[in-house]
Amino acid sequence: MLQAVQLYIFRFFNKGHERSLKAKRNIVMSLLIKGGSVIISFLLIPLTINYVNPAQYGIWLTLSSLITWAALFDMGLGNGLKNKLTEFIALDDMAQARSYVSSAYAMLCVISILLFLVFWPVNVHLHWNHILNTGAAKDYDLNNLVLLIFGFFCIQFVLQLINTVLTANQEPAKTGVINFIAQLLTFIAILILAKYTIGSLNLLVWVFAGIPLLVLLCGSIWFYRHNYKPVAPSFKLIKLSSAKQLLATGSTFFIIQIAALVMYESDNIVITRLFGPKEVTTFNIAYKLFSVILMFFVIVITPFWSAFTEAYTKGDFDWIKSAIANANKMWFALSLCAVFLLLLSPWVYHLWVGKTVTVPLNLSIAMCVYCVAFIWQAIHVQLINGTGKIRLQLYLGIFAMVLNIPLCIFLGRRIGLAGITWSNTIFFIIMGIVFSIQTKKIINKTATGVFNA
Repeated sequence: MLQAVQLYIFRFFNKGHERSLKAKRNIVMSLLIKGGSVIISFLLIPLTINYVNPAQYGIWLTLSSLITWAALFDMGLGNGLKNKLTEFIALDDMAQARSYVSSAYAMLCVISILLFLVFWPVNVHLHWNHILNTGAAKDYDLNNLVLLIFGFFCIQFVLQLINTVLTANQEPAKTGVINFIAQLLTFIAILILAKYTIGSLNLLVWVFAGIPLLVLLCGSIWFYRHNYKPVAPSFKLIKLSSAKQLLATGSTFFIIQIAALVMYESDNIVITRLFGPKEVTTFNIAYKLFSVILMFFVIVITPFWSAFTEAYTKGDFDWIKSAIANANKMWFALSLCAVFLLLLSPWVYHLWVGKTVTVPLNLSIAMCVYCVAFIWQAIHVQLINGTGKIRLQLYLGIFAMVLNIPLCIFLGRRIGLAGITWSNTIFFIIMGIVFSIQTKKIINKTATGVFNA
């Protein structure tokens, strides 16, 4: 029996297409790393809520969501670089790859500095206590806090490009190592703060925003001095022509990013305006539970974006068909897992956060359906992004961006917190239907018009 298991493991990691084997190794490594990250993140939530309180934690979640909106100002450079870098690596053109990496860092540095210089004077005139509907928390100096978070973000904005470089080379497990180390150090820091200090939102921000920044910096230095030295950024290799091509490739991704941010990051803002910061914590507790399934899916599917780019560049459609078929089987299995988790959710909430936060059953049901719909459409998006056929995704993204917030408000007022999740789910179902049709056309080489643009 043991020999049979050993033989299966050997074949799993050593038999098959090299592209598939690389993906398998990264998936298994990522699962092991992410398992630790999930455990830490689950322990971190009740620890943080007890260190401050649900309302203050909700303020942090909302502020971090607001600042994440600024990520759209990378002009789609990250996703554009991912596709270009994968193409150059597939063609073994490392000189061009390094030039593009260098140019991307240069542009992000300029954008980051400009963002901070523009936001600094504007922030003085914003009334964050009113914007966030903080109620009893009106004594907080949120303007300085927001400026601090934004400053951290502007630096991370540049440093996180290492994750794009690692993913483009189909090694997302290494980005998982970076994230795991950041989470572990954050957890240790919060433990120390909880033991030796009184709850402070300012200290919380320094830990949650500052530690990941330091880990990214150290990780970037390490990788560019070792395995990724051939594509390490250099001032001498910054080229205007490379920058222009990156902007051209990333411009459509840029608009799609805006739409995605409205879909994913507006929820906390709508909730805090409709129900107050405390309910942001309730919403995120439910999301965090079901995100375990989404985390697993993201780990498995992440290597396939760049793998699809490589396969499409080399015309390997048989491999693409096989990969999509296996991904759909995974979707079915994860859907069953989501239903099982829904059945267990009341018990899990009680064990996890006790009576500190009460999660309504209708919110858990909405999150379950959300997971199923999200995974279905995201499978097809990986192929669409990898091939660069993103015009249709652009149109649907704009459609969702315009209608999502009004629908969130409408359903939120009538259903409560669950209405926010149902709004997102409706759009994911629509996208899933359209993108599945486009995927079949691309695989069968029958895509024309907007399906092939």
